[in-house]
Amino acid sequence: MSLQQAPQSRVFVELVPWADRGRENNVVSGSELLPGFRRPLSSAQTQTATREVHVSGTAELSASPDRAQVAVLVSSTKETAAEAKKSVCRRLDYITQSLQQQGLQVCITFTEFGKMQNICNFLIEKLDSSVVISQPQFYHTPSSVENLRRKACLVAVENARRKAQEVCNVVGQTLGKPLLIKEEETKEWEGQVDDLQSSRLSGSLTIQQKIKSATIHAASKVFITFEVKGKEKKRKNL
Repeated sequence: MSLQQAPQSRVFVELVPWADRGRENNVVSGSELLPGFRRPLSSAQTQTATREVHVSGTAELSASPDRAQVAVLVSSTKETAAEAKKSVCRRLDYITQSLQQQGLQVCITFTEFGKMQNICNFLIEKLDSSVVISQPQFYHTPSSVENLRRKACLVAVENARRKAQEVCNVVGQTLGKPLLIKEEETKEWEGQVDDLQSSRLSGSLTIQQKIKSATIHAASKVFITFEVKGKEKKRKNL
């Protein structure tokens, strides 16, 4: 008498990393799954699982210097020290008066570079060789640099959001709220390394080249995770 062959059965499982390796040699009851296996998600669990889109965004901004400083050297040659001192004081009074008429303080720190050039040219013209004005030194205030860093990060975030929005539009989904925002990298550098090197070595930089050389650049790279929602259905008017 031949034995009847038992019907074949099939088991569907999903392989995942073991969550509890301590159960490897333990006896598993009928209501539990073997280590390394788990039941497929139900339809309700699948619908509630968060869908995400991961994007990165970069931005690079620059800021010209917002301050310039010059030094004024006044000299005079007379027969006596008293006469030389009197001549220097007279020239200093003239310089101070000229600066005050322009609404500037005597420390000669400029925020308007056009006004700086005008007053320096005026003093050299009026006081000839007795007055020596140094080349302007351009720099940034701390608030200006911090503002540049902040703007670079914000622009990078906006670029990442636009990228994620376009991705969702292509696949017919709706972009949700951000779940994670992380600034991964920041860079800062000053000036350009191209055609300014030869001029800097020769000491013949123009005012515009000096401003360009003192310009600060800031770059930011961010990583953002957005929630992805299903396409919103338009309600039909009843």
